[in-house]
Amino acid sequence: MTDFAAFYAQWFDMIEEYEYDEEDDVEYYAVRPNKTQLKRDMAALFELGEKMSELTVMQLSTLELPENIHKAVIEVAGMPHKGARKRLLKFIAGQLHKIDVEPIVEKLARLENKSAHAVREHHIVERWRDRLMAEGNDALTELLDEYPDADRQHLRQLLRNAQKEAETARPPKSSRLLYRYLKALFKFEASEEVIDDLDAEDQ
Repeated sequence: MTDFAAFYAQWFDMIEEYEYDEEDDVEYYAVRPNKTQLKRDMAALFELGEKMSELTVMQLSTLELPENIHKAVIEVAGMPHKGARKRLLKFIAGQLHKIDVEPIVEKLARLENKSAHAVREHHIVERWRDRLMAEGNDALTELLDEYPDADRQHLRQLLRNAQKEAETARPPKSSRLLYRYLKALFKFEASEEVIDDLDAEDQ
């Protein structure tokens, strides 16, 4: 369990049941917590809103949020870190307060684990690509020893093209093709969205 998931698992053990009146204000508590606990609960929901605002639109859709929360999270994601953003995040926390957020937290934790895994895989592939371009045949021989089923001719061609691009400062088209070939060779299934974002840093 990630630190994020563990934090919310502990929070779920403490959270109380609330009811709201027609104006969305808290009317009473089934078990009345103290003010300090209420502040902790709302802070946890505020943080949950912050984390959701960092997701891509595609990732956010997998959380299956109520429409009003979904729209508010999309809106807050594009806002500068000023008072209006904080107020909208408080609104999101208030709306989350009314629903069972445990399924949302579980899905978000899975997304975070998947993203972290994708980043690790990205760096493995990136290191191999950089080694191949820097060391040439020595690194290629080592790679082919580890992956004898690799297409040697295709790999050599990609590597030659990528090295020529680097020497002439041309756009790294072959470098990206080499990267994707290595990712397929290593049988990594990392999120294309994450890989594209990280690979763009090299351009």
